[in-house]
Amino acid sequence: MIRAEIKKKHIKISGHAMFDEYGKDIVCAAASAIVTTSINGILRIDEKAINYKVSKDELSIDILKDDHVTNMLILNMVSLLKDLEKQYSKNIKVNEEV
Repeated sequence: MIRAEIKKKHIKISGHAMFDEYGKDIVCAAASAIVTTSINGILRIDEKAINYKVSKDELSIDILKDDHVTNMLILNMVSLLKDLEKQYSKNIKVNEEV
């Protein structure tokens, strides 16, 4: 299962959806596309707004700036991940700390 832990200044995404085998998993592909597009969009606008780190088993994002554009792109990313969770609740879990 993919687990997305959303905090005010930090996001951690880990795991595998297990919807299908590696390389054919549409839930993993969707989650990766959502997160990668969001990171790239934020960095294209302001490369100092976030730091991110990718390892074999997880991706973490530190949110460094509290501005409108960064907040909207993060909010959009979380919203898309939650939409994915609604469709594939056995494969992705989004925990948001308010």
